[in-house]
Amino acid sequence: MTYDTLAIQALDYLDRRVGPGAVIDFAEEALAPVTASFAELEGVEDRADRLVASFNRAGYVASLLPAAHGRQLCQFHCPVAHVARAHPEICIAETRIIARLLGSHVQRLATIAQGDEVCTTHIPRPIEPNERKPS
Repeated sequence: MTYDTLAIQALDYLDRRVGPGAVIDFAEEALAPVTASFAELEGVEDRADRLVASFNRAGYVASLLPAAHGRQLCQFHCPVAHVARAHPEICIAETRIIARLLGSHVQRLATIAQGDEVCTTHIPRPIEPNERKPS
């Protein structure tokens, strides 16, 4: 039996016994090293740069790329891709954590678990007060 198989079986069991919310809760807790690393990097002013450094410390091989209306967080490696394929709740939890750490809405565009080459999350550029259109 492989580690991935065992992890999938454990999450299947948790899902059946406690419910689907338990898998998301577990996934958020499993990402605690990313959250802790983010807090440790308090000196890095740009929150997205802190997030990239936190994911890199956790083995995700992350970077930021410019986009027309913001930036894209790209994760070129996912240490849990096989498990997340069986339990996409892991990707949902990760997206929630990204949004929470950045203090912004984000949009997941692609995941390795779904067969994409890179996990990609759009981070919108904040709207400046002078950019808002009058009502």
